[in-house]
Amino acid sequence: MKILDIAEIVRQTGLPPSTLRYYEELGLIEPVGRHGLRRQYEPDTLMQLALISLGKAAGYSLEEIAGMFGGNGEPALSRPDLHARADRLEQQIRELTALKNAIRHVAECPAPSHMQCPTFQRLIRLAAKRQARQGARRA
Repeated sequence: MKILDIAEIVRQTGLPPSTLRYYEELGLIEPVGRHGLRRQYEPDTLMQLALISLGKAAGYSLEEIAGMFGGNGEPALSRPDLHARADRLEQQIRELTALKNAIRHVAECPAPSHMQCPTFQRLIRLAAKRQARQGARRA
C-alpha cells in the first residue's frame, strides 16, 4: 500500500498543512506515521477529506462530522439525520431563492429610490423579523 506524504495530501486537496494538523487534533484524520518531521497518511485519507468537505458544504460542524466516522475511519451516517439535514437545506434554498428574487427586483425596480420600492420595504421588514427571531433563539 502506498503511503502519502503530507505534501502529497496538500497538493491533491489544496488544504494547507495547518488544516490537516487541526483535523488530526479533532480526530477526523490520523497519520500512520512520520518520515522525519513529515506526517504520512494512508490513501483513504483523501476520501475522508472529501467527506469532510462534503459535510462542511452541507452545513455540518467539524464536531458533527467527527461523530460521523466509525472507528475504522469509514463514514457511519444516520439516514434519518441525513433526511433532516436535506430538509433544512431545502428550506434554506427556498429562503435564499426568495431573497435572490427580491434583490433582483429591487435592482430593477423603477422607483426613484430603493426606499420607495414596496418590495424593498417588505424585504427590510422580513429581515427585521428574522433578526428578532434569531435574537430570541440565542436568549
